[in-house]
Amino acid sequence: MEKSNELNDRQKEAVSHAFGPLLIIAGAGSGKTRTLVSRLYHLIQQGAAPSTIVAITFTNKAANEMRARIAPLINKTPKAELPFIGTFHSFGASILRRHSHHLGRTNRFTIYDGDDSARLVKKIVKELDIPKETATPFQIQREISRVKNELSGPAETLDETTRQAFNRYETALLESNAFDFDDLIQKVVFLFSRHENILANYQNRYRHILVDEFQDVNCAQYELVKLLGRAHRSVNVVGDDAQSIYRFRHADFRNFLNFKHDWPETKIVTLDQNYRSTQLILDAAAAVIKNNTVQMPKKLWTEKKEGDLVTIIQAPDAEVEAETIARLIQEEQRLHPGHNIAVLYRTNAQSRAIETELIVSDIPYRIYGGVRFYDRKEIRDIISGLRLIQNPKDSASQDRLKTTFLKRKGALVLTALAAVSPSAPPAKLIANFLEISEYFEYLRKKFPNFRERIENIQELMAFAETFEQSEEFVERVSLLQSTDDIANNDRGFSGAARTPAIHLTTIHLAKGLEFDAVFVIGCSEGLLPHQLSYGTLEELEEERRLMYVAMTRAKQKLFLTFSRFPSRFLYEIPGDLTSFSDLSFGRNRLPAEDEMYID
Repeated sequence: MEKSNELNDRQKEAVSHAFGPLLIIAGAGSGKTRTLVSRLYHLIQQGAAPSTIVAITFTNKAANEMRARIAPLINKTPKAELPFIGTFHSFGASILRRHSHHLGRTNRFTIYDGDDSARLVKKIVKELDIPKETATPFQIQREISRVKNELSGPAETLDETTRQAFNRYETALLESNAFDFDDLIQKVVFLFSRHENILANYQNRYRHILVDEFQDVNCAQYELVKLLGRAHRSVNVVGDDAQSIYRFRHADFRNFLNFKHDWPETKIVTLDQNYRSTQLILDAAAAVIKNNTVQMPKKLWTEKKEGDLVTIIQAPDAEVEAETIARLIQEEQRLHPGHNIAVLYRTNAQSRAIETELIVSDIPYRIYGGVRFYDRKEIRDIISGLRLIQNPKDSASQDRLKTTFLKRKGALVLTALAAVSPSAPPAKLIANFLEISEYFEYLRKKFPNFRERIENIQELMAFAETFEQSEEFVERVSLLQSTDDIANNDRGFSGAARTPAIHLTTIHLAKGLEFDAVFVIGCSEGLLPHQLSYGTLEELEEERRLMYVAMTRAKQKLFLTFSRFPSRFLYEIPGDLTSFSDLSFGRNRLPAEDEMYID
């Protein structure tokens, strides 16, 4: 924990604020966790009992880090109460354990996770005989979650079919003495709103509320904060609207933008000194994010005035893009053996090409928060199908598909696959497998993230189209799977040079992380921004925030690569901040938009 004289002036201003609402606008890499922990300790120094403070984070990792920083600063005795430091959901669960009888449950209630909820919804859909043309279980589950997170009434916001399923779902939870994950916030808000005595008790107990990553709160979470904090009004929140990227989880960054309106006496402090990136990287990222119309403008600065230009690379296809990145990574590792390097992408399917090239180049890597491409269920299912077409006696593949499709359907699939000619090109065989097994329909029924899985299949199909012989394709994938297992075991470092393994992850999961060098791959229209975001300005602006988050992960070097059509975000970076390389035509500048449509 840094001493107060190690804080910069803006951080000191935030930390020393008197009791009352405080909004800390914390730019990327500006030391927000340090400031929040220092603020918590300052409250204690000013006379606040630790037990009257609740500090809320979004992840257990962040909560553990905050506890580790604050614990040494508090003079503890075995019976001393510490501040509550935890996630919104752990806080809500602790309240429901004490008052569950008001909601028809005992204090031994079960908490249903996403899988439990999905199974319950599927059961209800079957009981109510809801046709898939009307609504799928995934769609109904998503709507139930939305209603709870937005605190909207089901009668006003759901159609008749979904409302009926919602009511049955709530009854089933009650009968099972259970709450789902969304209930841990929504039901606490319900409890506080209808039992003033319970609310008053918690308002008196928790007089100071600190919330990290406030740009990511949803309506239910913010309502909980408002109810808890309205008596003493010591509500301290920290966040950055430019890094709000979780709209798909019902996060609403307008809560951040409207905080001053809800708490008129708010003190606003902007942390604008960045301790992570070079000024050139910050300027490039700022040039992108300034194009958003809804935001709190800020100008980040750093004492790291020197720095390399942002490298933009155009490749003819994903394979050449990956080959180039692998070569540049090897160069980085040679020049800076201890540097941490990350490859970031918008969708998990994009990892296929770079994983393949890293394996071929014998560069160890880690998939952060995900599964390696060739280990993903849908990829293994399809490869098992192709192996069976080539070798009907392959018992391992038989067992896998029987397990996937259950006994009767699995037997039908195996019989149909036996009639397929193995001489067809691999892309054709994949298409045959998908049709025979009705695999896309299977994914839609079984998995909420079916769209992501379909993208993975499309990427595998694109790779298969580069092969003429199915035997060669299956052998190549099998070797990649085996080499992948060997090259990415638990050593974490490569060879005697102790070079850290390359970190591969989506941009969403990279938030909060930092690396010496960052490669953002697939900076193409349709990927970043994603084609599904073209519907509204709000969705496009979140994609731009995603680009901003990706760029600000880099400490020293930033590479932005693409094939086909360059992302509109690349055109928003001033040319004097970039170095451009075209691997196809040798240009030294981004092509004009009209050039992209000329063969």
